[in-house]
Amino acid sequence: MLNKKILFNALASSLGAFLCITFLAFLNGIDESTLWLIPPFGASMVLVMSNHDSPLAQPKNIFFGHTLSALSGVAVNTFMGSSFLTIGIAIGLAIFIMIITKPVHPPAGGNPIIAVMASKSFEFIFIPVALGALIIIIFL
Repeated sequence: MLNKKILFNALASSLGAFLCITFLAFLNGIDESTLWLIPPFGASMVLVMSNHDSPLAQPKNIFFGHTLSALSGVAVNTFMGSSFLTIGIAIGLAIFIMIITKPVHPPAGGNPIIAVMASKSFEFIFIPVALGALIIIIFL
């Protein structure tokens, strides 16, 4: 038989993830020229909602992990272009910066891939990444 506390936590976590991602998807649909919903946010939902006590799921890790990793990807793309090599460089740089500055957030590792493969500009760091991370934090 399922423990009531586990069931409650599972339902609350699922509802929180549903509400947060639905809100980001709604914002994404308002103006199709502005991207609000990126796959790393789905991975953040799993970590944040199911394991919110983890050091990796703390607000500073969510915000700075996503933002610094996006900055890494955009910077590498801006100065080195998009290739299989620069994708690897961007991920390596993002991990290095997150470890050195301490806000490690594993789902943020997807941001440099998006930034390099889609040749994102510095705007990507702010919308969807930084503002999206703040929305995730609000739903904690």
